[in-house]
Amino acid sequence: MKKTLFVICSLAIGISQPVMAKPEHEKSLPPGLAKKVESGKPLPPGWQKKLSAGQYLADEYYHRSTVLKKPDADGIITVQIDGTIIELFEHSRQIVRILEGKN
Repeated sequence: MKKTLFVICSLAIGISQPVMAKPEHEKSLPPGLAKKVESGKPLPPGWQKKLSAGQYLADEYYHRSTVLKKPDADGIITVQIDGTIIELFEHSRQIVRILEGKN
């Protein structure tokens, strides 16, 4: 009985580790843009075109954003970055949709 319980717990821990890990495909800004962002300079025009639903918002973009709506029941927050409104999952920062130019 104890051996079976131990095996089940070991499998549960082994399976849950990859699920709880941070996504590996999260991209960050190129070094030059990251340096500009850190110094408070605006992002270049056209950065919005590089984002699409399903991608993960880079830390540099997220830290520049202003939260417009707190998380809803699904964990989706609404942020604004340089005039562009983006809906994304709060914890994973996966983009749900991008609302161009709405204030």
